[in-house]
Amino acid sequence: MLQIGNISVGWRDMVDVALVTLLFYRIILMVKGTRAVASIYGLLLVLVVYFVAEEVGLYTLHWLLGNFLGSIFLVIIILFNRDIRRALTEMGARGFWRKQVVEDDLLNEVVGAVLSLAQRRVGALIVLERNVPLGDTVERGVPLDAKVTKELLISVFQTSTPLHDGAVVLRGGRLSAAGCILPLAVAPQDRPEYGTRHRAAMGITEETDAVAIVVSEERGAVTVSIAGRLTTALDATRLKRVLRNALER
Repeated sequence: MLQIGNISVGWRDMVDVALVTLLFYRIILMVKGTRAVASIYGLLLVLVVYFVAEEVGLYTLHWLLGNFLGSIFLVIIILFNRDIRRALTEMGARGFWRKQVVEDDLLNEVVGAVLSLAQRRVGALIVLERNVPLGDTVERGVPLDAKVTKELLISVFQTSTPLHDGAVVLRGGRLSAAGCILPLAVAPQDRPEYGTRHRAAMGITEETDAVAIVVSEERGAVTVSIAGRLTTALDATRLKRVLRNALER
């Protein structure tokens, strides 16, 4: 038992505080850099206006915001339903703390294929499964279950093949399926150059913890989508580093 002034702190209290702190830390990591952050700032602004309205005597505004905040749990579920679903799915798929290890050979084959396709300006979309299973996505494609090689990935996306328009899904270190159809996200208004492949990459990574790589056939640019956010201007070194950081966290 630890005595701090008039407050007694037992080992259960310390464990309780440590677990809550760790939980909030993990939540912050999950929402960092996502659209959920903007929603959190919006809620904080509403709280500030609520207390200010009470202090300065804006009773009607205070009453309206009070009724709004009275259903705060329902509001949170509505605002963050996608983030909550994704977090629970990820927790159920892998637990909260496990870390993956990615083989260098797999990354080298993927990066080599992506850069070769980009140089030739051949469009491609490669999805790497992490912890949330992509079984539904794989079922909508053509099953392959093949070893991942640079040559195989390049051949799949050649315009003369029937599978080049869909996405390739890599799971368990193997090329699971090709020609897969992905959910589409809304393209950013300020980035008209983002077409269907980029929207599909954003869509699958918003709904799951997968990582998606896009090769633009118009510009020959390589883009990686993680949690619905796009990272562009990638060379071989940076692409490999981004993939490793995303897949091993």
